[in-house]
Amino acid sequence: MKHLLCAFSLQLTVVLSPAVHAVEILRWERLPLAVSLVVDQERIVFIDRNVRVGVPASLTGRLRVQSAGGALYLRASEPIEPTRLQLQDDDNGTLILLDIAAESAVAGQAAMEPVRIVETEGPTQRYGEAQTSQASDGSAETTSPPRAAHETPVPVVLTRYAAQNLYAPLRTVESVPGVARVNLRRHLPLDTLLPTLPVQARAIAAWRLDDLWVTAVRLANRSTRWLALDPRELQGDFMTATFQHSALGPVGTPEDTSVVYLVTRGHGVAESLLPRVSPINAVLNLPSPSTPTPKDGARHER
Repeated sequence: MKHLLCAFSLQLTVVLSPAVHAVEILRWERLPLAVSLVVDQERIVFIDRNVRVGVPASLTGRLRVQSAGGALYLRASEPIEPTRLQLQDDDNGTLILLDIAAESAVAGQAAMEPVRIVETEGPTQRYGEAQTSQASDGSAETTSPPRAAHETPVPVVLTRYAAQNLYAPLRTVESVPGVARVNLRRHLPLDTLLPTLPVQARAIAAWRLDDLWVTAVRLANRSTRWLALDPRELQGDFMTATFQHSALGPVGTPEDTSVVYLVTRGHGVAESLLPRVSPINAVLNLPSPSTPTPKDGARHER
């Protein structure tokens, strides 16, 4: 009877034990990571960050890629030769390279386990921060950051990062630790930015590093003539301003659109713009746009 109770207890333990799912761990050490796929089987890659995926044109219609909540869902519809995917962190631009390959399923083959990508252990350092090391007596000792971090001003780093994100291929975007994407207010009024030029301005993206912001503003020519872009014509409180191009072509031409990168300190571009000024009624000397201008020859009593 005792043996029967032991056997029943062991069987009950096995039945009640939760199912354990194996996960393949891949460590990112700036070397491409190999991820195998099976045709018509979805494989999940956990990366614990929001990423954009660069997929070669050769995989169009052959590989389904979905990204949600820090996970990638990969499903191949046919065998795929080894091909490289590029994952870019939405917050700081860090790139992770995946070499994927898909093979036909084999009869009786078990489903492939999920993959989790982890970074190598070690201290991380934000741009411009000092490094802390342990002295021989056990106290914390602060050392200066690498000289290269001081040679490039932060406004230059932010402007270059913004320009690469908008114009450069995904694989060439330089990773800048500490840079974070900033949400922009919809319909931000920018009609006071270049009031002397017939251009339409619209903020399209912004990033932040420490207490500095960079905002990319799209400029579109609305006239039929060439417009020279001069930073001295910008109206607002900006640390730096950089135009992607030196001029705008006539409306309707490929050159009629460009971008200006505005760097501000302590806040975004909205707080750096000049306030709107209502038209002045010359007779009343008041900002009253609704008051009609008197006709020529009309007399006014004082």
